[in-house]
Amino acid sequence: MKHRILLLALMGAIICPSAWSRDDKAKGDKKAFTIAKSLNVFNSVVRELKMLYVDDFDYETSVNTAIDAMLEDLDPYTVYYPADDTEELEMMITGKYAGVGAVIRYQKKRDHVVISEPYEDMPAHRAGLRAGDILLRVDSIDVKGMDTQAVSNLLRGEAGTTVTVTAQRPDGSEPKTYRITRANIQLPVLPYYDMLDDSTGYILFERFVDNCSRDVRLALVDLVERGATRLVLDLRSNGGGSLAEAVEIVNLFVPKGETVVATKGRLPQASNTYKTRHAATQPTMPLAVLVNGQTASAAEIVAGALQDLDRAVIVGTRTYGKGLVQVPRDLPYGANLKVTTSKYYIPSGRCIQAIDYARRDEDGNVGRIPDSLTTVFHTAAGREVRDGCGISPDIEVKVDRVPNLLYYLSNDDCLFDFATHWWLTHPTIAPAEQFVVTDEMYAAFRDSVRASGFTYDRSSEKALKSLKEWAEFEGYMDDAREEFNALEAKLQHNLDKDFDNFQKDIRLLLATEIITRYYFQRGAIIQTLRDDDDLRSARDILADPARYRAILQPKKK
Repeated sequence: MKHRILLLALMGAIICPSAWSRDDKAKGDKKAFTIAKSLNVFNSVVRELKMLYVDDFDYETSVNTAIDAMLEDLDPYTVYYPADDTEELEMMITGKYAGVGAVIRYQKKRDHVVISEPYEDMPAHRAGLRAGDILLRVDSIDVKGMDTQAVSNLLRGEAGTTVTVTAQRPDGSEPKTYRITRANIQLPVLPYYDMLDDSTGYILFERFVDNCSRDVRLALVDLVERGATRLVLDLRSNGGGSLAEAVEIVNLFVPKGETVVATKGRLPQASNTYKTRHAATQPTMPLAVLVNGQTASAAEIVAGALQDLDRAVIVGTRTYGKGLVQVPRDLPYGANLKVTTSKYYIPSGRCIQAIDYARRDEDGNVGRIPDSLTTVFHTAAGREVRDGCGISPDIEVKVDRVPNLLYYLSNDDCLFDFATHWWLTHPTIAPAEQFVVTDEMYAAFRDSVRASGFTYDRSSEKALKSLKEWAEFEGYMDDAREEFNALEAKLQHNLDKDFDNFQKDIRLLLATEIITRYYFQRGAIIQTLRDDDDLRSARDILADPARYRAILQPKKK
């Protein structure tokens, strides 16, 4: 605790002189005295360290560490960005950065960073770099042994500048040098939208950045011109962003003058009410919104407002529950602070914040608000909804548990390398809508995984080991040893058996990785949508007008 107080003092001493002057005027204020005392103590500690500490140390790093530690006690969204790191904040707000346009990953066995995925038609792709290419040099720098962050820093730079990359294909061919002109890379707001059938449009919306509502509107207009009379808006894994853009997107489906969200904070300027300002583009089109546990913030405003106004059926799983609003603040010397200033409340009056960061246990941990402590609110039509728990879908789709094996396959090089080898030896494949993993291809992948020496932890084996230790400790092992041995025999690794048991999931994983090599992100999305339970449920609801209307009405008591 003393450490925390000193860190707080350092933060105030370094970046908040204006706050000091305000507090100094409020004499007799206990808080002001506490802050002043802490600042004085901390300054004394710094002076003593500067005079007496045996070694020199990096004062700037200590300041950053102090600020980060202080903010850690608030919430995970209040973040300090030193001048050298403000590019990350800018990318969060605008969705843009300057670089070559490629995802990279480190491969331990090669001790090199490789291209994981070049963005389609971006500088790296246009220059000729492809997934699996091993990066050897960036300009004159040998990048062997460097991690992804270090290599990424070398690849990024001002738009219009050039960078020379030497890379080698994993087939052993001679290294090539690529001269790439950096550009402003706009991460796609809508990586995919299309007609699902003659009357159902689909929009995958991934991030809230400046002007993203324009892209959604243009996609909606295009789909309507192509015959869409109903729409699925996919907000799954959309982490949110701009509150103002969320209001604009709701306005596409809700008439002018409707309250979308209100913010309430300590300062008057942090409390506002946001209403729709324009005539709606599609005020009556049947609408289903897909959400999941990673749908957060501004995406929850959209889903929650449409639910509270009875304007859409929400399909999927409960959302993340982030009802806190952040604003960026400029600090001296080019630094920035993204600070939580208010909570937001959607039309029914509920705040969906699921974690109360002000209430921590003795260890400093926080937890979700129990359902028993949430409050009932009502939508415009009188349906019951609750606060404090994210957005609960109108139609909940059961999520199958992902096998532990898939997690390890996704993060192991054996899957990545197999897809790369397939691309190098097969110039073309079927279109993404038609591509399937054949039995021969699946068998080849299983053989390559086995040959690679792939291993993975099994949660059941870990749990059994822990249980055996407790049984031994409590004196039950002698009586239960035979049962433990029998269970342990059944839980032994059997890769072939697991490949049979989880064949459907593994085939989808393999197909997506291979398709990405040929058709990039768009192809991967098409592949995953072919067998999507959430999407299937949404389409079924939209195709049944009576059921759609019934969901949006209060339940009869």
